[in-house]
Amino acid sequence: MPKKKLEKKAKKSTKNTKAKGLGDTVEKVLEKTGIAKVAKWILGEDCGCEERKEKLNKLFPYKKPECLTEDEFKYLDKYFTEAKSTVHPKTQEKLLKIGNRIFHQKMSMTSCTSCFKKNLHDQLYKVYKEYNND
Repeated sequence: MPKKKLEKKAKKSTKNTKAKGLGDTVEKVLEKTGIAKVAKWILGEDCGCEERKEKLNKLFPYKKPECLTEDEFKYLDKYFTEAKSTVHPKTQEKLLKIGNRIFHQKMSMTSCTSCFKKNLHDQLYKVYKEYNND
């Protein structure tokens, strides 16, 4: 009588993967504590964990800024060394393009100077200063 081969599912390891957001962190904690196994035993393989993880990752991502390109750094260098009190729309557009790319955001133009300064200008200045410290 031939023996049946048992098919093993490839076990997904979260040990060495970097968390993209809160969902990945929650998954790691649940696996470490054994709660994930209990949930799958009670609720079955499709316990909703994957959907929860993706939703939490989307709602609460860990944002690590991307590196500036040489052109972006040159633009910021010129912008921050000239230090003007007003930001013209063309300048704001360029700063938004840089900020949205490096911070993974989807900010849009605003007529509120204090909002722009608080939400993007100051963040870009911190990144710019980090490059100047090196």
